[in-house]
Amino acid sequence: MTKLSVNVNKIATLRNSRGGDYPNVVKVASDIQDFGAEGITIHPRPDQRHIRYQDAFDLKKIVTTEFNIEGNPIQQFIDMVLEIRPTQVTLVPDAIDAITSNAGWDTIKHQEFLKEMVAEFHLKGIRTSIFIDADLKLIEAAAKTGTDRIELYTEEFAKQYGLGNKNAINPYVESAVLANEIGLGINAGHDLSLDNIQFFAKNIPGLLEVSIGHALITESLYLGLENVVNMYKYKLKTGNSH
Repeated sequence: MTKLSVNVNKIATLRNSRGGDYPNVVKVASDIQDFGAEGITIHPRPDQRHIRYQDAFDLKKIVTTEFNIEGNPIQQFIDMVLEIRPTQVTLVPDAIDAITSNAGWDTIKHQEFLKEMVAEFHLKGIRTSIFIDADLKLIEAAAKTGTDRIELYTEEFAKQYGLGNKNAINPYVESAVLANEIGLGINAGHDLSLDNIQFFAKNIPGLLEVSIGHALITESLYLGLENVVNMYKYKLKTGNSH
């Protein structure tokens, strides 16, 4: 069964836009868990324009499911993750000025660095995942870093699926098959939505977790947060029924 981890960055963006503490990120994350989500994801960035580093520490106190912290492993990020010890750290090669994640790791070029990072997080018992494009050579190289999982970067799938191109799933299926063969757990995220999640989950063998934020929060404005979380869970369940 694929787990749903909800990214609450957009809640922090809404909070920050008014300069106060409403909506309260910790309260919303707690409610999301109560509504059935199996994890909470955050992606703090150096400018703290949405999730702040303090939020990560505050959330640690209330996350009773899985806590996934994503980000570029700059020193401040590394220190924070090692102190908090979340369930999982997802390494993302964000440029400092990136609006959102826009590329996966080149696991060949950065293999030694990633090996060091994975080993450091493993010493604290933190599961590691590497954000990566659906590229077989990069996935093979990811396995050599010692990472526990990869997170497939799904923007291209989502874009093409929205245009009616269901064949866009093929590179992700091939990537998942390879990952399963070489012992890598599979996560996925970026632009997954109610429109495409069922098709994606149905076709990706061994999909362990999806991390969804922007679409889920946007859809929740129309449909209601509790409803949307459970709609995702239903679609993931039916998508995994093959």
